Amino acid sequence: MNRGKLLPNPNHRPWFRFIWQWRGSVIPSILPRVFWCAFFALGVSVLYHFGLNVALPLESGLVPSIVLGLLLVFRTNTAYERYWEGRKLWGTLINTVRNLSRTIWVTIKENDDSDRTEKIATLRLLIAFAIATKLHLRSEAVNEELVRFLTPKQYEKLSTMNHPPLKIAFWIGDYLQEQYKNKCIDSYQLTTLFKLLDTMVDVLGACERILKTPIPLAYTIHLKQLVLLYCLTLPFQFVDELGWMTAPIVALISFTILGIEAIGIEIEDPFGYDANDLPLDQICYTMEKNIEDLITLDPCVSYSRQN
Repeated sequence: MNRGKLLPNPNHRPWFRFIWQWRGSVIPSILPRVFWCAFFALGVSVLYHFGLNVALPLESGLVPSIVLGLLLVFRTNTAYERYWEGRKLWGTLINTVRNLSRTIWVTIKENDDSDRTEKIATLRLLIAFAIATKLHLRSEAVNEELVRFLTPKQYEKLSTMNHPPLKIAFWIGDYLQEQYKNKCIDSYQLTTLFKLLDTMVDVLGACERILKTPIPLAYTIHLKQLVLLYCLTLPFQFVDELGWMTAPIVALISFTILGIEAIGIEIEDPFGYDANDLPLDQICYTMEKNIEDLITLDPCVSYSRQN
């Protein structure tokens, strides 16, 4: 898990240094295709130079350019909506974990030291829920990230579950029910706590919806076909007027078109490890710091100050 200070906003970097940045850009993924388009354009220029008339009217690309531009805008906007919705959901999870941990800490009565220990263990289950959600969205098994927040028995049980976050939510709910039976909270407090827990599970389900509802395959295939056809027809439109400059110009236009498409592909699943995905490790660490800070406070003092 990445720890330490929050990463600086990349938009604050010097402009010229920013445009040459390789990591986080889509250049590595699109560069081979750009070279192939340029190489194909060079071949068309060679044929034209030796007298084979392969030129098309420049106006023939007007309508395809407009259609492809609209499709790319729709594709990119759709992908960004998924990315932004994922970020809002994890923001909701942070706030809900903060509210639930604070309410548990200051509301549930402690009759002895064992109650304090059990309460702390439950608060750490909230961190475990966030980490388990992150692993679940990345299709990863339970690992050592969760060891510090679970008992050995819980970790062993969680390793056998098909849906670890739901099991952790069940343990938290079981603890709340137990506190109600022991008269450490009343029915109104129990309802409030369960609403917060339900919100956490709702966030989990919404993230799964993003993950398991990809862009329709037919749309993705058709867009790629159109992008390829458009890039391959560019040399025939330019060769008559540009001659040997056709290949560099086609490379530049292909770089633009292929880059926009690649950006949409990269951000449509925001829960992975790509440079442009959500910083889920950092978000989970933020929750951990918040809860560990809360545990250092006296719940009675916290409650009295609030009132």
